[in-house]
Amino acid sequence: MDKTDWQHEFADVNGISLHYVRQGHGRPLVLLHGWPEFWYTWHKIIPGLSTAFDVIAPDLRGFGQSEKPDAPADKAYTLDCHLTDFVCLLDALGLEKVGIVSHDIGATIAHSFARQFPDRVDGLFFFNIPYAGIGARQIAPENFNEIWYQGFHQQKWAAELIGSSRETVRIYLKNLLAHWAQDPNVFDDDLEVWVDNFLQPGNLQGGFNWYAAFHPLRLAMMKGEAPPVPSIDTPTCVRWGADEPFLKVEYADKLDEYFSNLDFKPVPNAGHFVHYQRPSYSEQEIKHFFGSL
Repeated sequence: MDKTDWQHEFADVNGISLHYVRQGHGRPLVLLHGWPEFWYTWHKIIPGLSTAFDVIAPDLRGFGQSEKPDAPADKAYTLDCHLTDFVCLLDALGLEKVGIVSHDIGATIAHSFARQFPDRVDGLFFFNIPYAGIGARQIAPENFNEIWYQGFHQQKWAAELIGSSRETVRIYLKNLLAHWAQDPNVFDDDLEVWVDNFLQPGNLQGGFNWYAAFHPLRLAMMKGEAPPVPSIDTPTCVRWGADEPFLKVEYADKLDEYFSNLDFKPVPNAGHFVHYQRPSYSEQEIKHFFGSL
């Protein structure tokens, strides 16, 4: 079990309480997690990064120890809600400009933020990034069985079913984490930490609410009807697990249409959770990228 003396803090932002862990000193670097994750997904790389950066790892609304508004997903868990949370968190911490490291859901928030507030972003570092260029490939026949969970999470009874016991939470998370990671045993040491987290009241539904709130935009992207967005000029680094089963590395082929200043590499021997599975590599790549800016 991790014995690190983590510095837990809370900020009142956008009408909710947002939890974050903060370690280190230097240039501010914010780490934004995905699903099924929370701030702890970064715990292997925070200590090393904190030797060079002021690292801030928040729980997104609905996740971890952050507040879960008791309101419909399409009112309280939209991308705009998450963006406003992020802006308000930076303001509350007095941070005018930050570097952002992100993954999965966090990546969607990060590149949306960079388009709206380019002057507040030092650089963007992504692991396995969902973006509009993937388009309808996500629902191609050969990928259909990989994205079932996105519809399942929108069922009103999904959280009640999965959360019916500790064992059901463990079975659900263990199998998803094992399947999405290139190494099926990579989460074994931390599995009970994940189970503890998602057994906290509201955490399953809080995470599932993202899928319900984001569904209209996801459909638009799959249909090729998403509103056009300008290319991001901020220096951008993408490291994508070559063995990712559903957000496949070949989907990176259109990244340069969305990021004009792009450094892209596939990561061998890694799946969906590059930062967790290959922490030393991830830490080095992050330090190198931001150190070169």
